[in-house]
Amino acid sequence: MNESEATTLERIHAAAEKEFLEHGFQAASLRRIVKEAGVTTGAFYGYYASKAELYEALVGEVYTHMMTKFCEAQDKFASLPPEEQPEQMGDVSGDCLQDMLLYAYQHRNACKLLLTRSEGTRYAGMIDELARIEAKSTHDYLKVLERLGRPSPPIDEHLEHMIITGMFNTYFEMILHDMPLEKAKVYLKEMREFYTAGWAKIMGQ
Repeated sequence: MNESEATTLERIHAAAEKEFLEHGFQAASLRRIVKEAGVTTGAFYGYYASKAELYEALVGEVYTHMMTKFCEAQDKFASLPPEEQPEQMGDVSGDCLQDMLLYAYQHRNACKLLLTRSEGTRYAGMIDELARIEAKSTHDYLKVLERLGRPSPPIDEHLEHMIITGMFNTYFEMILHDMPLEKAKVYLKEMREFYTAGWAKIMGQ
């Protein structure tokens, strides 16, 4: 790709990001995007086959990174010796959330697109997918506690879902509301302590 093509692509991306943030994926207009970018519709189709492909170019890498990072943290925790897991319960996921936060602040607009402007794309429901992964990890951890002779009282699945989705919504609020990073780091630390203590209480630990 030569310099002129790179510049054209940058203009398309900038115009698309603005359009998607303002209108969301479904209501976004390719006509407005190409007009804002100063290119013809024909030139646009030389880069992307569809609006969906353009949207994916803006968010796909960020989505994959965030989901991969989170899944790796769950696998890391599950691989710990069972007797170490209770003491490490909040540490592994907390470190992961810290890394994800720093990454999200470097890609803030892409995260906003994923979280609030993805309806109609395969990326819609990112928080629900994170919650599903977290719930599975929670169930696996409850089995570990049982094997350790420290069984948890039954946890209502609806309450569990509300707690987990509430945690992720709280977490992403810092990004959606453009909270200064240093303040977000402090809030994340307090949030980690709150949820770790809360889960320990619910699990009878």
